[in-house]
Amino acid sequence: MKATHILGIESSCDDTSAAVVRDRILLSNVIAGQEVHRQYGGVVPELASRAHQQHIVPVVDRALKEAGIGRRDLDAVAFTRGPGLLGSLLVGTSFAKGFSAALGIPMIEVNHLQAHILAHFILKEGIAERAPAFPFICLLVSGGHTQLVLVKDHLQMEIMGQTIDDAAGEAFDKCAKLLGLPYPGGPHLDRLASGGDPHRFSFSRPRIRGLDYSFSGLKTSFLYFLRDRTKEDPSFIDDNRADLAASLQKTIIDILLNKLRKASHQTGIREIALAGGVSANSGLRETMRAQAEKERWNVHIPDLTYTTDNAAMIAINGYYRYREGRFAPDDIAPLARMYF
Repeated sequence: MKATHILGIESSCDDTSAAVVRDRILLSNVIAGQEVHRQYGGVVPELASRAHQQHIVPVVDRALKEAGIGRRDLDAVAFTRGPGLLGSLLVGTSFAKGFSAALGIPMIEVNHLQAHILAHFILKEGIAERAPAFPFICLLVSGGHTQLVLVKDHLQMEIMGQTIDDAAGEAFDKCAKLLGLPYPGGPHLDRLASGGDPHRFSFSRPRIRGLDYSFSGLKTSFLYFLRDRTKEDPSFIDDNRADLAASLQKTIIDILLNKLRKASHQTGIREIALAGGVSANSGLRETMRAQAEKERWNVHIPDLTYTTDNAAMIAINGYYRYREGRFAPDDIAPLARMYF
């Protein structure tokens, strides 16, 4: 049986990425970041889309060369349709359209969030598979989204709960900025927290019914706490930065896992997965492993390579859609907001 080669393209935010899979085996995964945003303390959409235009051709060319195949060997091109920055998505969508038309191969639209979840099914040559068994619950945590997803099959997913305001990743980044940490703040806060006391300070925890999340109140609580303490002691942040980072991180992780435990208890599902950019957080990964022992979960934590935005997860999603003939029309448009 002929192998299926899928080119994946990811351009939802500020990383331009291209990857190639042969069936489920990853052959290449190339990512070009954008350092220009650091000086602005956040992603500037116009600059991001311009950088995607500069990067996408060389990134795709390198991905094909590393995979050891030519353009004519491809069976389809998968691309991120959304959610994300509209200008950035437009670059990837337009490239996919041109590539598809030139080679006479189908296009496959991919939901960026579903792709994060399916990253667990990427295979590497010579490495044993350890993908989640269906059904499983995935805690999907990123800068823009926080969701509990019931995954029934590769392309059948249902949102059990989600944030009603801010995402956990946004809370990490915004609070890190209040501590004077550089952009992106989440990774810096994680490193700082490793040397702090997570029980030193306590912050507001939301009381949201069901399996939904909320992080806006925590951000406000943290802001007012710092404001009041620095009025009394101007050097308070400098003297307690590590403990503040550790206490904040523990609070966010506790909020995330409280609802995850609740979802597991309600459904009886012990097959648990973690996905999204915040899944790179070392505190969250360690706490997930500890909870797995207590709750008797079979927990799946992604390789760090697949936590941030990457095209490998787009390509593997494209592979499963290709098998079912789910192709995109020529007039498809990107969506800044896209739902399951």
